[in-house]
Amino acid sequence: MLITRRTAVTGVSALALGLAPGAARAEMAELEAAARKEGAVTWYTAHTDGESAEQAGAAFTKLYPEIKCTVIRTTAQVAYQRLQQDIKNNSANCDVFSSTDLGHDETLKARGNFLKYAPLNLAGVSPDYLGLDKDGYYHATVAELCVLLANTRRVTDAETPKLWKDLLTPRWKGQVTVGHPGFSGTVGTWVVVMRDTYGWKFFEDLERGKPQIGRSVNDSVTTLNSGERQVAMGPVGLAKVSAARGNPIRVTYPTDGAVIVVSPSAIMTNAPHPNAARLFMEFLCGPVHAQVMADAGRAPIRPTAQGSGLPEGKILRPTTQQIVKGIPEVIEQWRDLFGN
Repeated sequence: MLITRRTAVTGVSALALGLAPGAARAEMAELEAAARKEGAVTWYTAHTDGESAEQAGAAFTKLYPEIKCTVIRTTAQVAYQRLQQDIKNNSANCDVFSSTDLGHDETLKARGNFLKYAPLNLAGVSPDYLGLDKDGYYHATVAELCVLLANTRRVTDAETPKLWKDLLTPRWKGQVTVGHPGFSGTVGTWVVVMRDTYGWKFFEDLERGKPQIGRSVNDSVTTLNSGERQVAMGPVGLAKVSAARGNPIRVTYPTDGAVIVVSPSAIMTNAPHPNAARLFMEFLCGPVHAQVMADAGRAPIRPTAQGSGLPEGKILRPTTQQIVKGIPEVIEQWRDLFGN
């Protein structure tokens, strides 16, 4: 049996949906029962590192032991390519798709690949993250900040870069590491913001400094931990977790603005476990997932999560249109400039 909500298009709370709290609870109980009968959900995600993604999947299964959560974590562009191959082959493998590149979501929505669903748990989401998709097919489920990182064993606090342009100085020639926009949607968003803020010359100057280029935005943390490079652009969440474990990572919020990447999730139209997919979207928008993300150093979408909230200082948040138009452009520019 497929549970469909008559009010799934526009509602964000029991009151807004015209439902009494008891009716909302009954609706959730019906959804949970249907999801348990399906017994599984498959999640393609690029939102976090692999460990944090598995922690989120485990938290869902702890809530619903009868439902096995299969987590397939890759970089955003790899996840998208995998999904595209599924669609081409008429293979229904993915239930919920979570990218860090909003262009993926806009394309899939336009092609009719997303099922429209507004989780009841949107009621507790911060207004800053609501309405990411004006049509309501995909919803923000986590946010991450791109910041400056340094190896504390090789870089003093005084010489640590404080501005994005500090990465371009001769001091850091051969010592910078960044990810690749052709793999990581988070890196792609950062590149778009840097290009739109400082012009493409920022990256021409960066290329002259011979940076090491990984794939995932998370690779920069690994590279700094090893001492292979000294400074980086990287994700604040994984960097904080790594530093708490004793690794030599210093996090600096650039004074010219940390870049926030707001990442969405959506249900596939051909989801093999449609009720479990709806329940998983409730989870992604709910308090348990928000706390898992806060514990992993990310910016959860619910203000009630302990440790949630953004730091003081300038935050750069691109528009959906900037990302949709900009990421394909900068991937091509990047490959022309860096040769990979």
